Amino acid sequence: MKSKYVPLIIAVALSVGVYVGFFFAQRQQSGVIDIFDSSSDNFLQSKTSALLNMIESQYVDTVDLAQIEEKILPEVIKMLDPHSSYISAKDIEEVNSDLSGSFSGIGVQFNLQNDTIYVVDVIRGGPSEKAGLLAGDRIVEVNDTVFVGKEINNEKVIKKLRGKKHTNVKLGIKRRNTKELLYYNVVRDDIPVHSVEVAYMITPQIGYILVSKFGAKTYSEFLTAIAKLKNQGASEFIVDLRGNSGGYLDAAINMINEFLVRGQLIVYTEGKSYPRSEAIANGAGSCKTDPMVVLIDEFSGSASEIFAGAIQDNDRGLIIGRRSFGKGLVQQQIPFSDNSAVRLTVARYYTPSGRCIQKPYEMGNSEDYEKEILNRYEHGEFYSQDSIKQQDSVRYKTLNGRIVYGGGGIMPDVFVPSDTSDITPFFTKLVNHGVIYKFALNYSDENRALLKSKKDWEALESFLDEKNLIAELVQFAQKREIVANSAELKKSERLIKRQLYAYIARNTFGEEDFYRVLNRTDVCVQTAISRLNDKEKYYKTLLQE
Repeated sequence: MKSKYVPLIIAVALSVGVYVGFFFAQRQQSGVIDIFDSSSDNFLQSKTSALLNMIESQYVDTVDLAQIEEKILPEVIKMLDPHSSYISAKDIEEVNSDLSGSFSGIGVQFNLQNDTIYVVDVIRGGPSEKAGLLAGDRIVEVNDTVFVGKEINNEKVIKKLRGKKHTNVKLGIKRRNTKELLYYNVVRDDIPVHSVEVAYMITPQIGYILVSKFGAKTYSEFLTAIAKLKNQGASEFIVDLRGNSGGYLDAAINMINEFLVRGQLIVYTEGKSYPRSEAIANGAGSCKTDPMVVLIDEFSGSASEIFAGAIQDNDRGLIIGRRSFGKGLVQQQIPFSDNSAVRLTVARYYTPSGRCIQKPYEMGNSEDYEKEILNRYEHGEFYSQDSIKQQDSVRYKTLNGRIVYGGGGIMPDVFVPSDTSDITPFFTKLVNHGVIYKFALNYSDENRALLKSKKDWEALESFLDEKNLIAELVQFAQKREIVANSAELKKSERLIKRQLYAYIARNTFGEEDFYRVLNRTDVCVQTAISRLNDKEKYYKTLLQE
């Protein structure tokens, strides 16, 4: 059954965009382009530059030339490919911080509940934990000013709580069962941005690693995860790249190197002004013979596709899931003198078999390009492998002679359709209005001490099974004018319970247990475990027997 909410999810995900792989930015020092030097060979030298000079010197009124330039540059970039972009000076820090590995802040995970900042979790060892903040606290004052109400949003909260390292922020806290406000002085510090979200033993032999993006510290986090899992007995691995839209190409190359033998090609890049550059495995990897699976979906892009493509083309492991996004373009970030920057496509990357997996696009037409994923959904590709049409003109072979295709993402070795069997209109409303998430937060807050007394996530699940949480959630939803249909509730109950338990586990024990609950019934993850446990099937696919 196709869900009504899938197109909404697709649209939201596409609006976030696909991160770029800054391959050449890591390998050479880029000159700063002086945007105010009209004689520079690097900047606009034709009619555009002449027109700006003309306006500045001869126009009847004084105008803000910089403001005009800010509007011109994005329009120029729009005429190129869908992944070249302009980043204004005011946005550059925020855009770069997601991949840089850290930012300066107070160290909390928050959610806006009833127009108030609700502290979902306090980062261990961070400034807020040191100051005394607790999960469940509500921040109602910032620097002696009331900071609640409908006018606040996530962007305003981030701007208020983040700041320069070693600066002080005074927080007024409302804590459950405490009548008076509590005040804490928090000294901002570097807060790590983790891209290896979780790493745990999913079976006694298999280690599961979820990588959400490829940032500056992803490789070191990945090495730490591998070492931890091997120490716990892992001899096989599942690397989950679903929803990972990419990032730094260097991080992906270093991670792939852990799985390949010396001399195997990882990826190569080539462009009009950039000669072919190859990345070759050096043989120093720690997992060269360990069986592995890579999970991908339609939102796995760029560096994720490089990772999956290198593993697939070298017949090193199985790729399981759905066809990936299809981004085979490499961007270089070039700064301007005012701290703004352009991310310009300078090359294409190619997997070891020689395929470029960039899907088709029309120069200057990003609208159709962004709708391509939605078109896949409407065409039925999320549910049937037969709906995917491959082009013989972009046909290549892996190391063992298996046929693979370029021109539109990485096609998995084992296709797993999107699981929508339990989705109903009632469930869709719960998700779209954040009802399950909010109910889980409230329940966790009201029962925090009792929930934390449970030994682990499995004991927590057993405890929750004894409670009639579905009935409580239905009442919670009804107060928000979302009324349950008995037939739909019965059909979606398993899915609702799974998400509810996962959120409560996260609120109680942390991110790892959130995924332990979800992965127990995740079809893609369970397929990966099944293939790794059945070595005959595993090697039959890789060796094409």
